[in-house]
Parts: sequence; structure tokens; C-alpha cells
Amino acid sequence: MANYVFSYRVPSDYTPDADTGTEWQAWLGGLGTALVDIGHAVTDYAALGEVGGSGSRMVGYSVVSAADLDSAVALAKECPALRVGGGVEVGPVMDAA
Repeated sequence: MANYVFSYRVPSDYTPDADTGTEWQAWLGGLGTALVDIGHAVTDYAALGEVGGSGSRMVGYSVVSAADLDSAVALAKECPALRVGGGVEVGPVMDAA
């Protein structure tokens, strides 16, 4: 098993509603033991260079464990960011040791 970073992106003009926190908690909880690090929400942002296009912004990240990249992508398919027109970037974590 390897670790993968999920970087969550939403449209630049996205505003969370009252159910957003509950929806995210349910989805993250549903990842079970695959969730290695719940990560953090990002409350503000700045960008240098081309990152995700001008129409989106990062709102958080998590780390999951999966057998391979396809399995990690499968875990991301129900992410709440996708339901609001956003996305999830998925990438393997390189072991620096």
C-alpha cells in the first residue's frame, strides 16, 4: 500500500452551505482505514503560476492509503467537491527516506 494526497478544489466563486460540513464528515468517515491523515481545510489562498486554472481554488487536502493510483482515484469518486463543480487531484506521496 502507498499513500496518496487528495487535493480538493472548488469553483472560485463557491460558497459552502449549511450542510457542507456534514457532507464532508460523512464522506471522510466513509473512507474508513484508508484515511491516513484527514488533513486540513484551506480558508484562504494565493496562487503563483498556473495551478488548477483560474476558475478554481484549493479548499483542503487529505492523505489516503491505497494499493495503486487507480484504487486511490476510486476512493475519490464520491468526494463532495465533485458535486459542486470542483475536483480532486490525486497523487502518490514520495517516500523521502
